[in-house]
Amino acid sequence: MSWPASDIDSLVQYERDAKDGRADALYNLGLAYSTGQGVGVDMVAAHKWFNLAAVRGVEAAKSWRNQLAAEMTTGQIAEAQKLARGMAQYFQALIIFAANSGYGRRHWAHRGPSES
Repeated sequence: MSWPASDIDSLVQYERDAKDGRADALYNLGLAYSTGQGVGVDMVAAHKWFNLAAVRGVEAAKSWRNQLAAEMTTGQIAEAQKLARGMAQYFQALIIFAANSGYGRRHWAHRGPSES
């Protein structure tokens, strides 16, 4: 399957921003994986990204996550939650690193959905 270069470029940027814990990027990755925009549809990945975005305060992500969960098996949901926990641990490690090093402390403090 082939996607427009703009979709792929956006996805690469979302992934980069998601690694920084940006709520908008987490949400956009959920949208991408749930709709197949630039990637194949992957409900487990979409649920993971929506879950992480919801935890970061994106209200719309909660609705999307719940809609997906209604179409997923218990095993798929468990896998998505496991993956989300792994990412949450990664984010926590980055926060601890930033706090201990003084690098990016303001960057990591409360990066919510309104920050672009």
